[in-house]
Amino acid sequence: MGAPAEEQAGIPFTEEVMADELPVNCQTPAVAEYDGTTDPQEHLTRFENAALLHRYTDGIKCRVFFTTFSWATQQWFNQSPPVVIGSFREFRSLFLYQFASSRKHRKTKLSLFSIRQNEENH
Repeated sequence: MGAPAEEQAGIPFTEEVMADELPVNCQTPAVAEYDGTTDPQEHLTRFENAALLHRYTDGIKCRVFFTTFSWATQQWFNQSPPVVIGSFREFRSLFLYQFASSRKHRKTKLSLFSIRQNEENH
């Protein structure tokens, strides 16, 4: 079935995710590293498009996605409790939640009304 428990120690994926066989010709996607300072949705979309092109299974998506993290982002990933991520959908949600503060927010017409001129600029 999955990898033995001793091989899985400290890895925050279920045995099912780890059991997906890596294809012989598996290539990592040409996606820039995510460092936690840019919009996580943009990074996720780029990765998902590449995963579609490479026809990754759900488990392979999980295991390849974390390789697109920079050192700082991998620190968050490595601190996750072991054997918790059971699907890419779950990983996606955890990732977006963790880096929500870096998300870009679209400016609306209403946001123009909140702009105030500084007294020095009068």
